[in-house]
Amino acid sequence: MNSPRSPWSGQTKTLVGLLLVVFFIYLLSRFRVVIPPLVIAIIWAYIVSPVAHFFHKRTRLHRVLAVLLANILFLTIIISLLMLLIPTLASQLTILDLDVQHYMRQARSLLGFRVVIGSQVIDLPRVLDEIQVALRGFVQPIIGQTLNIAMGIITSVVWVVFIFIVSFYLVRDSDNLNKWVESLIPDSILPDFIWLRNEIGGIWSAFFRGQLVLGLVVAAIITVAGLILGLPLALAMGILAGLLEFLPSIGHGIWLILAASLALLTGSTWIPIPNWAFMLLVIGFHFVFQQFDLNYLIPRIIGRSVHLPPLVVILGIVAGAATAGILGIPLAAPTIASARVLGRYIHANLLDLPPYPASTAHLLPPPDPYWWRRLRPRKSTQGDSDTA
Repeated sequence: MNSPRSPWSGQTKTLVGLLLVVFFIYLLSRFRVVIPPLVIAIIWAYIVSPVAHFFHKRTRLHRVLAVLLANILFLTIIISLLMLLIPTLASQLTILDLDVQHYMRQARSLLGFRVVIGSQVIDLPRVLDEIQVALRGFVQPIIGQTLNIAMGIITSVVWVVFIFIVSFYLVRDSDNLNKWVESLIPDSILPDFIWLRNEIGGIWSAFFRGQLVLGLVVAAIITVAGLILGLPLALAMGILAGLLEFLPSIGHGIWLILAASLALLTGSTWIPIPNWAFMLLVIGFHFVFQQFDLNYLIPRIIGRSVHLPPLVVILGIVAGAATAGILGIPLAAPTIASARVLGRYIHANLLDLPPYPASTAHLLPPPDPYWWRRLRPRKSTQGDSDTA
């Protein structure tokens, strides 16, 4: 008669776990060229999945057809926007010749003097040169990695096909993938896993899908406001503002510096006021819009799950750029927010505190795929107030 099988000892489990970690790190190092397109495929899957889910549930289409239709819809929208915007951007750039060297000479003429404070002499032209060198040294590595990723993905048909194939199967088999992963988790920690998955999944869903909508809304508002104020390159500045929404906390500052500099150097296209007065007008508009964006648009469209202190976001963006290049910049905020959820969970377990309502954790539904419902104002009910 065969003796019963004995389970692995703690040392064996630890050794196997360490070997798996080492093997995983080895795979990442060997196949790191696949990571950028894989990340883009995951982002694309996050964006497409709610629309595919909508087509599948509401129109009763087969899952495969629903995913294909969602991809075709998004590609059609993107191509149409590019066809509409690129000629307008080209015409604006042609009308307004942005000579960077000319503007640098103007800046030098404005700052071409020394400031004496006590025994200290501040040479402003030299400071300007040092700032220019520092900015070039900071931007060049990011631009270099950006060009490498862009050339490796956009110019390679293989990578483009890879991205769409991976994203297609991620959306199509998302339910089966979730069930398969849950089957690997022991029953004792399954509620913890489901709670963490829903919390972190909600953060990334809100960031990718909400940020896309937020960027489009901000781009439209800034473009219209720029045309009304007479801001040169209104369409380009509007698109830039929408893209900078992917950089929480510092995106507004970057846009303000560029817009104020443009206003001071060129003035309004139709308002007959001095350039410095137009710059103040642009700055005032930006501060009003910033409050509207932070207090209304972001909480309503994205939610508060990705809200982080500005200093934390800035440090995360710098660390993300140094670690992962251009992809690390927009992914810094949701990564830090996810780490915050994990940190709170670990902290609660270390101190024997309840990390979540244990009685309802396993009943929590996955994040609502229809993110646009958050755009509607929420009506308070008597039942909600009683519960609170």
